[in-house]
This record gives sequence, C-alpha cells and structure tokens, in this order.
Amino acid sequence: MIHETAIVHPSAKLAPDVQIGAFSLIGEGVEMGSGCVVESHVVIKGPSKIGKNNRFFQFGSIGEECQDKKYAGELTRLEIGDNNVFRECVTIHRGTIQDQSLTKIGSNNLFMSYVHVAHDCMVGDNNILANNATIAGHVHVGDYVILGGMTAVHQFCHIGSHCFTGGGCVVLSDIPPYVMVNGIDNTPAGINSEGLKRRGFDKDVIMQIRRAYKVLYRNGNRAEEAVALLREMAQQTKEVGVMAEFVANSARGIIR
Repeated sequence: MIHETAIVHPSAKLAPDVQIGAFSLIGEGVEMGSGCVVESHVVIKGPSKIGKNNRFFQFGSIGEECQDKKYAGELTRLEIGDNNVFRECVTIHRGTIQDQSLTKIGSNNLFMSYVHVAHDCMVGDNNILANNATIAGHVHVGDYVILGGMTAVHQFCHIGSHCFTGGGCVVLSDIPPYVMVNGIDNTPAGINSEGLKRRGFDKDVIMQIRRAYKVLYRNGNRAEEAVALLREMAQQTKEVGVMAEFVANSARGIIR
C-alpha cells in the first residue's frame, strides 16, 4: 500500500507488498524487497538496494549523499540486508569513490533514534546501536555489537564482533572482538561475558577468551607479543584466533 501523499520515483523497484506512509519520498534507483514498511515522512534515496522486512520509522533519511567535502556527485550506493529496524530520525549515507563507493548494512540490526551511519561504513549482523550513537566514515562494525547511547566512533575505526561500549563512549582506536569499553573514560573493561553467554558460547571458550584478554591487556605485553601468544592459544580455541588476527591487522591500533 502506497499512501496517496507519498512520492515514489518511476524508476524505484518495490515489492508488491511494500507499505509507504504519508508524505514519504522514495527516490530514483531505490530497490526494496518484500515486507518492508516505510512510515510517514521518511526519505529514501538511491542508488539503494534494500532487502526484505525492513522497517523505517518517521523522519529517517536513508541513502542520502554523504557529508564529505570530497564528494562531487559521483555514483555511489547503499546496500541494506533483511529484518532491520531504523527508528526515528536515523540517517544513513551512501559511500564515496575514495573507498568502495558503498555503505553496507547487514541483517537483523536495530538502529535506535537519531543514530547516524556515515559514508563507506560496513555494519554486520545482529547489532544494536542505541540512541544517538554515531559512526563516522569508513568505520567497520562486526556482528552482535552493542554501541551504548551517544557512543561516537572516529573515522576508519574497526569494532570487532561481540563488543560492547558504555554510554557516551568516544572510540578513537580499534576495539578487538569480545571486549567491553567503559563509557566514562573510554578504557577496556573486560570481556562481554554476559553477551557471549546469551549467544551460546561454551563456558570453557569464554574462560579462554577471558585469558586472552589478560594476555592482551593485563600482562604488560606489547601488541606483537600478545598476538604471538594468542596465536598459540588459538590452536586450542579458535575464537581466540579471531582476536589475534584482528589485533595483527589493526591499522589504527587497538584501544588501550
């Protein structure tokens, strides 16, 4: 159902059951899969490819040109997976040619009110970005990440899967998988053990991840020393290997 006051560009490709609310605008080059619901006063621009069963609440701006002074109108795009919820006033910008010309969002994510996802970001699956969380350009977010309200992530940072940041956190460096970050002083605060339990991680695996955290943060090892030790531990626990390779490949350096 498309409300009579909505504006849908002739080139937009919408599944037959897509619902478009009053005064919303669906622009040129937008593709939208079955089961999507667009509430009133939403703007979705293209090129944007949107999967199934996504819901967009009022006053959202999806697929807009980026806020980057280098952007000069080049053809860039946005891709969104399935089963995501974008609450009120969420903003998602398309990519730039300085990266892959793509902003990409996976599936089963919740973006709470006023969340901003900037150009060229890569967001995985099953994440929660709480109210006013902001991720700057070229940020990569893994899976099952929770960013607390008002978290701000600096451009080019990478956040590993199963991380948790406290409210008001300012992320200036990469966060390895499984790590929690204190929202008051932006320092590592152990592993996200409760989240891992909820996601079915074995208690022995969680214990090994906790030991890996100590190797990385508590035992005085330099990053390269910690990586070597973590790779040894990974021979018994593959989840530790994920942490080791993340740290080894970190371009910005990890949070300390």
